[in-house]
Amino acid sequence: MSETPPNTLQYRFDGPEDAPVLILGPSLGTTWHMWDRQVPELTRQWRVLRFDLPGHGGAPAHPAGSVAELATRLLATLDAIGVQRFGYAGCALGGAIGIELALRHPERLASLALVAASPRFGTADEFRQRGVIVRTNGLDPIARTSPDRWFTGGFAAAQPAITEWAVQMVRTTDPGCYIAACEALASFDVRTELGRVGVPTLVLVGSDDQVTGPAEARTLVAGIPDARLAVVPGASHLVPVEQPAAVTDLLVHHFSTAWQQPYDTGQTALPAAPVSPAIAAAPHVTPVAEIAPAAVPAQPAGQPDRYETGLKIRREVLGDAHVDRALAEAEGFSGAFEEFVTRYAWGEIWDRPGLDRRTRSCVTLTALVAGGHLEELAFHTRAALRNGLTPDEIKEVLLQAAVYCGVPAANSAFRVARQVIREETTPAE
Repeated sequence: MSETPPNTLQYRFDGPEDAPVLILGPSLGTTWHMWDRQVPELTRQWRVLRFDLPGHGGAPAHPAGSVAELATRLLATLDAIGVQRFGYAGCALGGAIGIELALRHPERLASLALVAASPRFGTADEFRQRGVIVRTNGLDPIARTSPDRWFTGGFAAAQPAITEWAVQMVRTTDPGCYIAACEALASFDVRTELGRVGVPTLVLVGSDDQVTGPAEARTLVAGIPDARLAVVPGASHLVPVEQPAAVTDLLVHHFSTAWQQPYDTGQTALPAAPVSPAIAAAPHVTPVAEIAPAAVPAQPAGQPDRYETGLKIRREVLGDAHVDRALAEAEGFSGAFEEFVTRYAWGEIWDRPGLDRRTRSCVTLTALVAGGHLEELAFHTRAALRNGLTPDEIKEVLLQAAVYCGVPAANSAFRVARQVIREETTPAE
């Protein structure tokens, strides 16, 4: 076990001290215990390091809002304990950390396994919406539905103890850290960078995974030059828990046969110890190289930097669906207006450092109440929730507006905001 400064991660070691290091990264809402069934076999050949995400598993609640920051904290942890070179296997968000390491710090990575991972996890709107639900209702709604996302129905019914363990694991997570991790996944998109992943990679996915399923796995395999695909039958998203023996065999085989030797980067690195042949190695899995990566929409060519900045902020605040709809509806008559709004309102004003986004949402809501702009008030209420305001805080803004903008205006605003908040904060059944 470790003591955990804010810039590092809580971790534990298992296995012989002189063996090469293999790191196991967890999924959002889980702890290092999701890998318990793999550890006994893996520690026969490797020194296994498992870590917890911030606020997960009792780890200190120091939120990290990007995958890059999580990777940086992991490297700081490894630097502090003298680990220079390692193999890495990560599930879902843990897999995103692995991709980040392979792209930004290839000299540290000997081999990579991506479990239930994707170059882009759903849409940014989905994860920011989940953050709104947690901020409003706490983690209980997410915890209660986690088994449906993580396990096949047959497994959940047959293993009630594991199902309850999964629910409690989410319930005991720090909500602020969970929301920050959702934000990290919302902003993660490496579809155009997969060709730069230069380490041998196993892409492993459950056949019944409805979160990041075989289609996402094939996109990873198509984009990563040295990647192989393994589909585990009868497993959903948390495949190391649902099919532990199959996952263990695949990991042992991969890391035994695809451990890239160090190369000269001008830095001092500890070479990995020789890895012995696998025991009960799984059958060789072949690349699926003919499958094309997912298409990535091109950004408008020739636009000034402020437009690009504004488009990014506008998507983060209002959501991809709203912005895509607005841009799709823009034609010759209103196209110039959409560009103007994106560049100046979002690229200039919303990007200024003098106010944070929560405060700007308060100001915007008040101004829209004063002007009676109820349609804009509706989507800026959604934006305020995404920017971190709670329903109670939005209520206080509208009460303040009632004093200075008039009761009739506030009455209409409360009606609009109430409907939006109900839609945005009601957990899906």
